[in-house]
Amino acid sequence: MEFQVNFAHLHLLLNHVPVIGTIVAVCLFLMSFFGKNGDLRRSSLIIFAGVAFLTIPTFVSGFGAQTNVGKQPGVSTALIQRHEGAAMLSFWFMEITGALAIVGLLQVHRSSRLARWNVLAILLFSVVTVGLMARSGNTGGDIRHPEVWPSQQEPLTEGTVGSIVHVFEPTPDKFIRAMVFSKWETAFLMDLHFIGLALIVGILGALNLRILGFAKQLPIAPLHRFVPWALAGLAINVTTGMLVLIGMPVYYTYDAAFWLKILALMLLGLNAAAFYLTGTFSRVEQVRAGEDAALSAKIVAASSMCLWFAVIMMGRYIQSFPDTIN
Repeated sequence: MEFQVNFAHLHLLLNHVPVIGTIVAVCLFLMSFFGKNGDLRRSSLIIFAGVAFLTIPTFVSGFGAQTNVGKQPGVSTALIQRHEGAAMLSFWFMEITGALAIVGLLQVHRSSRLARWNVLAILLFSVVTVGLMARSGNTGGDIRHPEVWPSQQEPLTEGTVGSIVHVFEPTPDKFIRAMVFSKWETAFLMDLHFIGLALIVGILGALNLRILGFAKQLPIAPLHRFVPWALAGLAINVTTGMLVLIGMPVYYTYDAAFWLKILALMLLGLNAAAFYLTGTFSRVEQVRAGEDAALSAKIVAASSMCLWFAVIMMGRYIQSFPDTIN
């Protein structure tokens, strides 16, 4: 199922989210230390997690934008590759920051405070991520500004800080060859992807079924204690899925089923936000054996199961890759 869309426009629409969102979240996180404002800190963690989620379609759309812009005459290939490397590095730092924020939200729920190690980790990764996101935005803007392009005779040069950061930015071609140039490496990543999916669907499926009224002899709170394992599965799936995508971007970017899968994942993020941020979870957690959950919780649980079914189904409908390079 291939489809055509102007990915350059889509990328321009989305790329402001990780840049501006990260800055807002860092500012709120730092402000929360003044007066020890727990609500402000929790809000910053929620924004970090949300921005990390939205960074996924932003990053993916960049591959399509590269194809659209690269076809135009006179566009600097060196600038495109520099931006791709910068985006790749900032993407992984953003995802790590989002994962730390989710861990922090779990800590706040359980003990009403963040662990000190997590505070320091979020502070470090978020500040670095802001700088990397700013660099990604700057290098992306350079692509459409001919006045900054190097001539054919001049090498692409950067300032001292940019040169240091560039050392750590993965070269896209080398990264692709290192990760998924072999069918065995791709198969290994897909096996891990299946394990992660089994953790997610198995644990959340059991929790959602109980909320819907099945196995009413079980209280809900003990089932919810397994959710961190589902989040570990999500981390595995995001990591393995994005590594394979980076290795075969054209194969995924122009497939409609892949984008429907991404859309379902974004809606699952909204679904989780509705469950945890509207007070639904606090009421559900109190449901004991033999009791029914509220209707609002059942609606969230049913929609969650439908969306995870859509994720699995769309994953199966992604066009089969006929061959790989040995």
